Amino acid sequence: MPNAKVLSEKQAIVASLTEKLQGAAAGVIVDYKGITVAEDTELRAECRKNDVEYAVVKNTLLRFAFNNVGLNELDDQLNGTTSLAIAADPVAPARVIADFAKKLNGKFEIKGGFMDGKVVDMATVNALAAIPALPVLQAQVLGTMLAPISGLACVLKQIAEKNGAPAEEASAE
Repeated sequence: MPNAKVLSEKQAIVASLTEKLQGAAAGVIVDYKGITVAEDTELRAECRKNDVEYAVVKNTLLRFAFNNVGLNELDDQLNGTTSLAIAADPVAPARVIADFAKKLNGKFEIKGGFMDGKVVDMATVNALAAIPALPVLQAQVLGTMLAPISGLACVLKQIAEKNGAPAEEASAE
């Protein structure tokens, strides 16, 4: 049996993990076996850039934290090397980890995930990973909204030019 100091440290880690899991909109657990230090450093930098918290976690401690938040279904996935990626953005962890997994071809494998306090299957994790980042989505929506207005402006300019108004006057009106 571990001494009281070690036990209290582990309990503190589980409490911290539980709190992070409760505050996360989504998360992904990963088998990171086989990646190099350089690849891990690159992944961590990408996670920081996307506000994703990424950490290597002991399976037993993560199992206790998952059980505390009702994610018991992920217990089967907690074997071998395990890391956890979580974020307040429900799409970011899946997108960052899936992009990295594609880059490494099999060295880095997604074990499972959760979203809004519920376990999700691999199809859902992959679907989340396919959603572009928020700035890209905003640009797409803005482009879609501006397209009809731009088209109308071009048509009005052509009509004005056809009726004999100089291009500068048409654009001033």
